Order: sequence, then C-alpha cells, then structure tokens
Amino acid sequence: MVRPALPHPLPGAVGLSHLSAYGWEAADGVCGGSPHLHLVCTEAYVVTGGRGAVQTLGPDGYRDIPLEPGSLAWFTPGTVHRMVPRGDLRVTVLMQNTGLPEAGDAVFTFPPEVLADPGAYAAAAALPPGIGPEAEAAARRRRDLAVEGYLPLREALLAGDGGPLRRFQRAAARLVRDQVPAWRELWRAGALAAAERTGAQLDALAAGDFAHLDAAGAHQAAPTRIGGYGMCGRRDEYTLPGTTSPQ
Repeated sequence: MVRPALPHPLPGAVGLSHLSAYGWEAADGVCGGSPHLHLVCTEAYVVTGGRGAVQTLGPDGYRDIPLEPGSLAWFTPGTVHRMVPRGDLRVTVLMQNTGLPEAGDAVFTFPPEVLADPGAYAAAAALPPGIGPEAEAAARRRRDLAVEGYLPLREALLAGDGGPLRRFQRAAARLVRDQVPAWRELWRAGALAAAERTGAQLDALAAGDFAHLDAAGAHQAAPTRIGGYGMCGRRDEYTLPGTTSPQ
C-alpha cells in the first residue's frame, strides 16, 4: 500500500540523519569528515555507537570533544567542526532549520582562494549523483580540500591567533549572502511555521478550543537513502517533511 507523504514535520521542524565517520586518512594522518561551519544553524551529535571526537574551532579556541555512546555535543553557527572516528563511530544528527544546510548554509573550510571564487567553490563542493566510486572519489577530494584549509586555521588558533578563523567566517558569509532570500522562505515554511503553529494552539487552548486535537496521529519512517556522502561521513537520509533533505 502506498502511503501519502507525512503531513507534519518532526518536532520543531528539525533535520535528522545518521552518520558513520569517513575512514579515509587525511593529510595530518587523521581519519574523519570534512571540516565546515554553518551560518545560521546549530547542529547536534547524539552518539549511538563507537567512539571518536569532534574537533571544533571557535572563539573559545581549538577543542577536541570526546564522543562515546550516549554523549551529546552541539555547535552553534560559526563553529568549525570536524568529525573524527576512534572506533566504529556512529552518530544521529539533529539539525536546526531543516533544509537550510542542504541549501548552502554549510560552508567547507576550503583554502581562501577557493572561497573567494563562487564558481570554484561550487565546483569543489559538488558531488555527482549516487553512491558509487565516482561519488566516493569526489567526496574524498572535497574532504581533503577542506582539511587543507582547516589545518592553518587550527594552527593559528593554537598559537593564539584568531584572525585567520575570523577571515574564514567573513569569507563564508560573503559566499552565501545571495542565498539568504531563499533560506528565509525555507525557514518560514519550516521552523517558523512550526513555532507559529504552537502559538496558535496555545491561543486556542487558552480560549477553551481544542479542535486541533482532532488531527492527532502517529507516523513512522525509515531512511530512504543509505550510505550517502555527507559532509561529516556516510549518511543515512530521510526525505520526509521536517527531516534533512538528501545532498
């Protein structure tokens, strides 16, 4: 039986995906994902298996946050993060403002000359469709280029110099500026609409009206693509309202 698309988003219109970290060794001898930041979205890792770490760069400097089953880590906009496995690391990702990261909110730590050229950035960030060898090779090249730009940022922070990170953040903001109108529409249709719906329900309850409970229901879903190539690692994705859209 074919069921219609779910009419309601996940709580708060969050995005949801599952990650297993890339096992490819990078230039610094560390395996892991593609360092990047988000401009307006907070991201959270809920660790469901294995061990590892998330390396972050921010105003608080460089951090290596341990990840183990049951632990939770999250990073606010502007925080560069890099997922690093130290075992069979498995993470469930909760993403604020579903749809925005896939619309360009996430910016890789590519070298400055790539960030300065929107065409070069788009070409370096793009992946071919599917999950075959061509997509894997492109994802690995993308990861390696992001690490190339990330390592000088980390070295500068460790030396007490936050200037390069600040310049990267400015370059990322300039790169995405033209996309903000489209992001605003996604936000209005997702996270803002979810919050406004709660407000309307509170108003109704205060007035003695509980008609919205007539629409109560339960829903379920399963990943619709397994092992896609995400920024941090191999990603199981959902294509239902309120979840992270495939990259």
